[in-house]
Formats: sequence, C-alpha cells, structure tokens
Amino acid sequence: MADRTLDASGLQCPMPLLKTKLELNTMAPGEQLEVVATDPGSARDIPAFIALSAHHLVESAVDGSQYRFVIRCGDSVRRSY
Repeated sequence: MADRTLDASGLQCPMPLLKTKLELNTMAPGEQLEVVATDPGSARDIPAFIALSAHHLVESAVDGSQYRFVIRCGDSVRRSY
C-alpha cells in the first residue's frame, strides 16, 4: 500500500507529471506514492521521468481511461556505481 496518493484525474499534460515531481520532492526515500491520472500522456510521461530519476516505478496499470502508477521515492541524488 502506498504512503501517499496523488489524484491527478482531470488534469491535462503536463500537470500530472509536474504534480508527481512536486509530491516526490516532499517524500523520504523508500516512501511510495500512488498517482492516479486520466490524461493519456501520463502513460508515457511518468514512466519516462522515473527512468531518468532516482525513483523506481513499482507498478503501473491502465483501467479504461484511468492510469495508475506506484512509485517508490529514491534518493534525491542519483548515484552511479
């Protein structure tokens, strides 16, 4: 179960992604954020952002016109080893 939920339903691009970024900035590493969006661009934008960040996409699902993502917050500084 996610620690927080962000309901971005009804918001158009780029707002679901921007609100997701802002919410993740307030979270501690390891906490999970559930994002619910209705903008089809979210299916592309949110996973692309996560792939370039220190965060981890735990789960994503589509149910009709609703897109759901569970993201585990990573460290604010991405490390490469």
